[in-house]
Amino acid sequence: MRTIRRSPLTAGLAAVAVALSTLVAAPARAGEPVHDPVPEMPSQSRLGLVLSEYASFPQSSPNPAPVDRRLMRTARINTIMELPDGSGRRAVPDLNGNLYLVEGGVPHVYLDVAAAFAPRFFSGRGLGQGFGYVAFHPEFGANGRFYTLHTEAASATTNVPDYAQANTIYHGVLTEWTASEPAADTFAGTQREVLRIGFGGQIHGVQEINFNPTAKAGDADYGLLYLAVGDGGLGVRNTDPQNLAMPHGKLLRIDPRGANSGNGRYGIPPSNPFVGRSGALGEIYAVGLRDPHRFSWDRVTGRMYLGHIGEHAIEAIYEVRAGDNFGWSEREGSFVFDRAATDPCAKLLPLPADDARFGYTYPVAAYDHDPAPGWNCTSDVGVAVAGGFVYRGHGLPALRGKYVFGDLVDGRVLYTEAHEMRRGRGLAPIHRLALFDAAGNPVRMQDLSAPGAPGDPERVDLRFGTDAGGELYLLAKANGKVWKVTGTRAFAAGDVGDTRFHRTTGARNWAPVTPSKWRFGKDEVILAEPGVSRPGPRRPFEYAVLSAGPRWSSVEIEARVRLDTPVEVSNRDVIIVFGWRSDTEFYYAHLSTDNTIYPHNGIFKVDNADRQRIDHQWNGRSRGANPAVVDADWHKVRVVHLPATGEIAVYVDGGRDPLMTARDTTFGSGRVGFGSFDNVGRQRKLTVTGTPA
Repeated sequence: MRTIRRSPLTAGLAAVAVALSTLVAAPARAGEPVHDPVPEMPSQSRLGLVLSEYASFPQSSPNPAPVDRRLMRTARINTIMELPDGSGRRAVPDLNGNLYLVEGGVPHVYLDVAAAFAPRFFSGRGLGQGFGYVAFHPEFGANGRFYTLHTEAASATTNVPDYAQANTIYHGVLTEWTASEPAADTFAGTQREVLRIGFGGQIHGVQEINFNPTAKAGDADYGLLYLAVGDGGLGVRNTDPQNLAMPHGKLLRIDPRGANSGNGRYGIPPSNPFVGRSGALGEIYAVGLRDPHRFSWDRVTGRMYLGHIGEHAIEAIYEVRAGDNFGWSEREGSFVFDRAATDPCAKLLPLPADDARFGYTYPVAAYDHDPAPGWNCTSDVGVAVAGGFVYRGHGLPALRGKYVFGDLVDGRVLYTEAHEMRRGRGLAPIHRLALFDAAGNPVRMQDLSAPGAPGDPERVDLRFGTDAGGELYLLAKANGKVWKVTGTRAFAAGDVGDTRFHRTTGARNWAPVTPSKWRFGKDEVILAEPGVSRPGPRRPFEYAVLSAGPRWSSVEIEARVRLDTPVEVSNRDVIIVFGWRSDTEFYYAHLSTDNTIYPHNGIFKVDNADRQRIDHQWNGRSRGANPAVVDADWHKVRVVHLPATGEIAVYVDGGRDPLMTARDTTFGSGRVGFGSFDNVGRQRKLTVTGTPA
C-alpha cells in the first residue's frame, strides 16, 4: 500500500492514512488469456494531409546528460498552442527547459523554466521529465496568468510534496506565473507554486495541464485547470490509480485561484465528483489511469477525449466524464489485467460475466501492440498513443469531425470519426491518414523527422497541437520541427491516362513462367498447378505476364481474382504484377489470407534481389494490412500505379479506401501480370487503363 507524505499544509488529511480508500476489489480470474485483443489493424484511408513546415527549434540538451537514447532528440517539443490574447502568437514548451513563443513561424525564448528552478530542475531521466507543459488562462491577455509543469529531483530540494508515493525520487511541480506585461516578447513578473506531487518512479508523471477551451465565462468549468497525473511508473502491481486518497493515476480538476485545498494554494471545485466522499481527494475528476498522455475537448460537442498509453497491449482513446473509472490496474482497455499472472505474456483476460457491477469505463477507440513472434513480453514493444484533437477548423472540410491522433513512436497519423466514438458501443474504426509534403510528394513522418535526428532513428516522438482557429499542427521531437496541416488530398488519385486494353484472355496474350501450369479459357486465366521455387532472388514462383498490348507507365489494373487453394490453407495467395521489366525487376501486390508475416499481404519490389516489402501497412514486427482474401469467392482487385510520384494503391472489393499503399520510384514503366507463389487460382475480366510507355 502506498503512503502519503505530508507537509504541514496537508496535515488535515491525516485520517486518510488510517484507511486508504480503494474503489474496487480485484475480480476473480475471468477466462483464458487474450493474446490479440484488437485483431483489426487500422485501415488505410485514401485521405491524406498536406504538411507544410511551420517552425524549427534549436538543439536542446537534457540535464543531466541522458543514458537513454530516446531522450537524445533535437528539441523535445511537446505541443503547440495559441495564446488566448488575440495576438496570434503560439507557445511551444521544450522538455529541456525553454518556453518558446512563435511569431510568423520564428521561435524565440519567452521563459527559461530550467534556469528559473536550477539546480533542482531536471530532464535527463524518464521520457516525460523536465518542462512538461504550459497552459494559459483564458483571460491571459488581461491577467497575464499561465501555468507550467516541471520536474525536480527529490534529492535536490528541501520542498515537501503535498502528496507523494513512497520512496519519492522526483516531484512534479505546478507553478503559476503572472506576467506584468502580457503582450511582452519575454516574461517578466512573478511566480508562485500551486501544487507539488511526489513520484516513486521516473516515468508516468503529470503529463498535461489545460483549461477547457469550450467553457465560456460564467460556465461552471470556466477557469478550472485539469491535470493528467500518471501512476508514477511503479509497475503493474501499483494500486494507486484505484486509491481515492492519492492523486496518482487520476485526472484532477482544480481552481488555481481558489484556496480551499489542503495546502491553501488552489481551490477544489464543489462540482467535482468525489467532493465530500470520505477518504477521497476532492481534486479528483476521474480515476484508474496509467499514463494519461494527452486530452482535448471537441469544440462543437464539448466532449472530452483522452489518449491513454497502455502497459501490456492496448493504446486507448477514452471519452471522459466526471467520476469515470478507467480501470487501471484492474483493467487494460476493455480486458481484465491479471496483475498476478506468472506468465508475462498472459496478462489480459476476458471480462467477467458480472463486469457491469464494477462500473468501469472502456475505450471508444483502441489499437494494440502486435509484438513480433517470440517477443520478450517484459520489454517495450515501441508503441504508444499520442492523443489528438477533433478537427473543427474551417480550412480543411474533409477533416471536419474527425478525431486526429497518432502513434508517437512510429509517427503514424490516425483518425476516428467523432460521431462513432460512443461509450458502450464498442470500438470506433481507426483509419490511417496518408501524408504529403508541401510539394505533394507522399511521405511518412519518419521521412520528415529523420534529417539530423540524434538518438533513436526510428522514433518520431510525434505530438499534436492546434491554433485558435482549430487548425491542426504536427510536431516531432526527433528533429525539433513543427508542420501545419495546410491541405488534404487523396492518395494515388492522379490521372493514369485513357488508353484502355481489356480483351486479355487467350493463351496468345500471355507469357507464363511455366506454360504447362496454365489454362486459358474463354473468360478466365487459370493457374492450375502451384509454382515451385526457382533459382535467383526470392520472388513469386509462378506468374504470367500480359504480353499483348503496350508496356505501361501510369496504370490502373482491374480484375476479378479467385483462390482455388482450399481455405484451410492459411498462407494461400495470389499476386498482381505491375511495372514488370524482367523476371528479376518488377512490383507485385500480394493478396493473402495471412497478414502476420513479412512476405504476405503487402506490396513488394523485386529489383535483382530478394523481394522487398515496400507498403506502408507493415508494422515492422508482426502485422500488415487486414487480410485481402479469406474465402473461395471472386474478389474485385484494383491496382493504381503512378510512377511520377511513386504512389501505389491496392483496392479490394470496390472499397473506397485502399487496402494497401506504397511509394517507390524504382520502375517507371512495365507490363502487368497475374500469379502466385505456391498456390492455384484464377482471374477474369482483366482491364488495363493507363498511359503507354
